[in-house]
This record gives sequence, C-alpha cells and structure tokens, in this order.
Amino acid sequence: MGQSRLSRRAVLKTAALGSAAAITAPYVSGVYAAGTLSLGCWDHWVPGANKALDKLCKEWGDKNKVDVHIDYITSQGEKDKLTAAAEAQAGTGHDIMSHRDWNIRIHQAMLEPLDDVIAALIQKYGPISPVAEYLAKSKGVWLGVPTAVGSQVKPCCSRFDLYKEHAGIDLRDMFPSDESKWDKAKVDSWTWDAYVTAAQKLHKVGFPVGLPMGQTSDAVDWVGGLFNAYGAVFIDAKDNIKINSDQTRQAMEVARKIMEASPPEVFAWDDAGNNRWLISGKGSGIMNPPSAWAVAKRDNPKVAEQCWTHPVPRGPNGRFVGQLPQFYGLWKFSKNKAAAKDLLLHISQKESVAQLVGASVGYDLPSFKSMYDLDTWKTVEPPVGTVYAYPPRGDEQTSMFGAPARSEVGAQMYNQAIDTVMISKFTQGKEKLDDVIKWAEKELEGTLRA
Repeated sequence: MGQSRLSRRAVLKTAALGSAAAITAPYVSGVYAAGTLSLGCWDHWVPGANKALDKLCKEWGDKNKVDVHIDYITSQGEKDKLTAAAEAQAGTGHDIMSHRDWNIRIHQAMLEPLDDVIAALIQKYGPISPVAEYLAKSKGVWLGVPTAVGSQVKPCCSRFDLYKEHAGIDLRDMFPSDESKWDKAKVDSWTWDAYVTAAQKLHKVGFPVGLPMGQTSDAVDWVGGLFNAYGAVFIDAKDNIKINSDQTRQAMEVARKIMEASPPEVFAWDDAGNNRWLISGKGSGIMNPPSAWAVAKRDNPKVAEQCWTHPVPRGPNGRFVGQLPQFYGLWKFSKNKAAAKDLLLHISQKESVAQLVGASVGYDLPSFKSMYDLDTWKTVEPPVGTVYAYPPRGDEQTSMFGAPARSEVGAQMYNQAIDTVMISKFTQGKEKLDDVIKWAEKELEGTLRA
C-alpha cells in the first residue's frame, strides 16, 4: 500500500491534470479481483497516528486483493478543502475523501449516498451523534460516514491543582475517571455560574482561564455550547430568527463576566492560542481536545501532570460541548464504489476505531457513544485518567453552532462566527446589548437571504 503527503503545488497539479488517481479496475463484492482504491485523508497532527490507518487499509487491501493508496493532506492553509474542491470541480481524483465541518454540505451534489453503510453501522453500534447527522445528512440521505480520525469535542481541560488551591474545587473528586463513581449532586454543581466564580478567583491570583474569542473554530464552538446551555436559539429549523430573547441575554452576561476574568489577548487568539496558554503554565483552564495536554507532556511535563479533562459547565437548558466531527465521502465519479463502501465499513468497526484512538493518544473521537468505553481514555497518562472524560459522559450533550437552522444557513452563521463577534462587540467594543442583538438580527437575515 502506498502513501504520500500532498503539497499545495501537487493539489493544483492534480486539479489541472484531472487524472492523478484514475481507477484501473472495478471491484466486485465477494470476488477477489485485483483493483485499486485511492483515499485523500486529513494529515494527522499526532506523530505516527497515520500509521494506524495505513495498517487498517493494508489489511483490508491484502484480504481483498485491492491496492489501496492514501494521500495525507494537511489542513494547514485549508489544503485538504482545496483538494476536495479541485476534485469536485474536475470530476476526478481520489475515490474516498476526508471532509471537515461543513464540507459534506458544500460538495453534496458530487457525493455518493452512503445510507447502506450507515444503516449497517447503526444496526451494530446504535445511534450516531446528532451533530454528525446534522452535518452529513442532506434531504434524508447520508452523504458521509463519520470517522474517528480527527474528530473532536472540546470539553474543559483544567489545572486541577490550581482549581483546588485557589477556587476550592476538587475536579478529580467531582469527575473521577470512572463514570459509575460520579456523584450527581457534585456533577450538577458544575454550572456556568460556578465556572464564572472560579474564573474570577483564578484571575485574581494570576492564573486566568483562557477561552478564545476570535473567529476560529475553538472560539465558535465553546461559545455555541454556552448559548445552547441557556436555551438561546439564533435561527430555528423553520427559518424563524429567535435571537432576541431572554436566553440570549443571559448567555451574553455570562460571557461578559468570563471575558472580564480572561487575559485580554483572547480576542486575537487563533486555535493554537489556548493551547499555548495552558502549556505555558500561566493558564488554569481551556476548552479543547487533548492536544494541549499531549504537547505539554513533551514541552512542559509539570503542567501535563496537573491537567484534568472534564465536562463543560451546565446551564438552565443542559450541558453542551462543542463537537467537530470529520467524515469520509465517496465521490460519485469513483469507479470502485462497492470496494470503497466495504473499506469504509472495515475502518469503522469498533476494533478498527480502537486502533485509531490508541494511535492518536485519545484525540480521535468516534461518533458512536457505544464506543466510548475504549481503554485508551482510561489508561493514558500522566496522570492516569486525565482524558477519561474527553468523550461526552453523563448529561453532556454535543453541540454545533448553527443548529437547529438548516445546515446551509448554519454554515454561514458558523463561518461568520456571529456568536463570538456578538460577544466581542458587547465586551471589547462596549456596545449596548440591545444594539448587539439588533446587529445580529440583521446578520441572520442576510444568511437567510443568501
């Protein structure tokens, strides 16, 4: 099995030639016929994680006598999305392509229905995350298979030593690395009000929390979860604009208090800003996948040893954590669709997912809750159990800013970061709350017209 990494020049060359990944022979289900399959996959940030996917695809390819070739394409500079766009326009390229966030919606006209693959997985593993369904299902048809690779949620990753010393909260006692030992009263006490109080205390002693307030995904996701926790709806499923509500005002006031207890640079952070804040030792907590902790293990082990991943705070409407799943899509122009579907089923089995999760040190997250019992999250360290609560547990629900609006509308809301811009106007810009809400209403009207 071959593999490579695509540069920007290679992406453009592939689009121009339109034939770099031509398929040589069809696959016939149940027949050991020679053929090829090509995959364009997101290039994992965790060193060595790609090797797990290589192994799984080679095993399947050897068994079925199909030559599987993988190109790993970086998401830096959106090169993976550029590749997908080039292939969709040219009508040729890889058979299977990775798609992040809203990319299934963007390329839906060129994607093969995958209802049969999804039905088999649901029958075996139960329901899929509602966020994954929202992003990958169009007009009742599944156009993408959720993959653990690169998929993430963004719960709290906190310095339990600082929380205990300065805020009087024992996070490991509240969220031990065994859900059966969670005490409901203690878990219920972890609310957004409690978070604000803790943030204020930690800020006072010089160890602020670090929640980004820019226009990148880390910021949009945690803020979207905050609005959901208070029951704030921007646009409902019937195109009604609902943002002018008491729920919106409550969430905005909570955000204001958090920003007052945050370092001022959070408004300029990209998605790496909160990671660097925690790793530096100055930050007491962020909301992120285990990437910051994993880098701290290498660059600042003393910080890593004090990190504990746990659920986000609860609001009046519940506890919502931002989720960003990734998907595999099958292009309509693929000449080996039966083989591609069989491979997608193979790499989506729990046994396969366990290998992917292990290789990513717990970063990769399947969209099936029935797979949250994998050993990796129980065993990685230091300290043991540090990322046990990375998969949503207890009453924590997944959240996608833009829902429940139609996904094409939600995509515009998300990409324009309307939720974080509102808070920036209210806190940094010192605009009146009513004026900010009126501004948002006009922006939302624009998304509906578009």
